Amino acid sequence: MTPRLELRGICKLYPGVIANDDISLSVLPGEIHAVLGENGAGKSTLMKIIYGACPADKGEIFCDGEAVSEHGPAVSRQLGIEMVYQHFALFESITVVENIALSMPGRLELKKLAEKILKVSRRYGLPIDPDRLVMSLSVGERQRVEIVRCLLRNPKLLILDEPTSVLTPQAVKTLFETLRQLADEGCSILYISHKLDEVRDLCHSATILRGGRVSGEADPRKSTSAELARMMVGSDLPEMSVTPAKRTEEPMLALIDLNLVSENIMGTSLKSISLDAFGGEIVGIAGVSGNGQSELAAVVSGERIADRADEITLNGRAIGALDAGARRDLGLGFVPEERLGRGAVPSYDLSENALLTAHRKGMVKHGIAKRAKAKEFAQNVIAKFKVKANGPEAQALSLSGGNLQKFIMGREIELNPKVLLVSQPTWGVDVGAAAYIRQTLIDLSRSGGSVVIISEELEELFEICDRIYVIADGKLSHSLDRKQTSVEEVGLLMTGGNDAKETNIQGIKYGV
Repeated sequence: MTPRLELRGICKLYPGVIANDDISLSVLPGEIHAVLGENGAGKSTLMKIIYGACPADKGEIFCDGEAVSEHGPAVSRQLGIEMVYQHFALFESITVVENIALSMPGRLELKKLAEKILKVSRRYGLPIDPDRLVMSLSVGERQRVEIVRCLLRNPKLLILDEPTSVLTPQAVKTLFETLRQLADEGCSILYISHKLDEVRDLCHSATILRGGRVSGEADPRKSTSAELARMMVGSDLPEMSVTPAKRTEEPMLALIDLNLVSENIMGTSLKSISLDAFGGEIVGIAGVSGNGQSELAAVVSGERIADRADEITLNGRAIGALDAGARRDLGLGFVPEERLGRGAVPSYDLSENALLTAHRKGMVKHGIAKRAKAKEFAQNVIAKFKVKANGPEAQALSLSGGNLQKFIMGREIELNPKVLLVSQPTWGVDVGAAAYIRQTLIDLSRSGGSVVIISEELEELFEICDRIYVIADGKLSHSLDRKQTSVEEVGLLMTGGNDAKETNIQGIKYGV
C-alpha cells in the first residue's frame, strides 16, 4: 500500500539546537500513528515541517507517493493535510464562526457555516457555540474550535498535537470514537500525546523520538506504558512517593461564600463558593472546561478583586481587596493555564520572565533589576526542572509548550509559596517531567505549604490530591476525600448530576 505520508531524512537545525536529525517515517492510509518523545525531542518541529509551516533544511516529503517539492500550509490544505496546534491560532476579538470562516475557501454565508459548525461539533462530541467571542472561551473550548475547524475540511491526514490535554474522560472517549471512524474511512492521523495509556488504546503504531532522532518504533497495542516511557526518556521513570498529609490546624487559604459576576457575557459567574485548603495537603478542583475555573483562578490570584475583602483569606488575613502583587507579597503563588501571554511574556528571555514574579528573591535593589541574580535564578530552574532551552537568554516563545510549562512551574515552586494555586500543572508535559512536577507539588505540600490544583485531568487529581472539590456551573461541591470517592462520583458531579441536560454535561450554554 502506498503510504499517505512518507518522510525521508528530515533535518532541521536552529542556532545551538538540532531539532530534527535524519528522521524517516511513513504513515499508511487509515493508520493512527503516534509520535512520542520528551518535551523538546523534536515532535512539534517535525509536525510543522509536515504541515508546511516550517521548512526542513534537508530531506524529502512524499504524499500519496508524490514528492512534495514546494511546501506551505496552503499546499498542505490542497493535499488534505490539516493540523491542530498545541498553541491555538485564533483571533480573540471575533466569534467562533468568523474565525473558522477565515480558514475556509471561497465566500461563505456565516449563518449556514454556523449551522454546519453546530452539526459537526455535536456529532463529534465537541460542542461549541459559533456565535461566542473567542476571548470568552476557556482553553478547552478554544481547542474544540481548532479541532472542529479541521474536521470541516474533510482531511486526508490529520495532525493532532496534544488533543486531549483539556478534555474530560467522556469527551476523550467520544473523540477517540470519531478518530477511529475517520481512520476507518481512510483518513490518516498523526497523534502526539504524553498520555501513554491513550496512545496504547488508540494508535496502531508509534515512532519514538529522543534528542531529535528516531530512537525506536513500537506497536503501542503490544507495549506497556513503562516500555514506551523507557524508550522516550532512556531510563525507567521515578516512582512517586505520597506520604500521609499532616494538616495545619487552621486553613491557609479559605474562600467564604464567594460570589463573582463573570466579566464575559458568556462566562460563568461564581455562586456561593466555599473552600478550605490547609497547610500540608493538596486540594484538587475538578470540572469540565468552562464551568467557572478561569473566574475562580482570577479572583483567588488577584487578577479580579472580590466584592468583599473577607470572601478570601490567606493565613487568616482577608485578602479579597488586595491586588495580585500584594497577595504574592503575603505568600500566594500562581501558575495560570495559559502559558504564553499570562504565564510568560513571549518575547522576553527566561531570565526576564523570572523577574516577573521572582523579583522578591533579591533580584531588585532600589528599583533596579539585578540581571545577574535573575540569570542565576533562571539557570537554576532550567537545571532543576530539566528545561530544554538554550540557556537563560532563550526567549520564552522559543521553548516547546511542555518546556515552557516546566519553567513556569519551576519558577513558582522555587519561590516556596505558602499557598500555590496551579491551573493545569502538567498540561502538555512529557511523562517524565509530569512525574517530577507532581512529586515536587507533593513535597511542597508535605513541607507545610498548601497546594490547590485546578485540573481537568482526573487521573492526576486522584494520583496526588488529598481532597477533591468539583466545580459545575459556577458552584463548588462539598469536599471529597480522595480515598473515599471514585472517578464515577466525581464525573457525576462534573456533569451536574443525573438530571443534567446534554449541553450542561459538556459545560456549554448554547445560544441557539
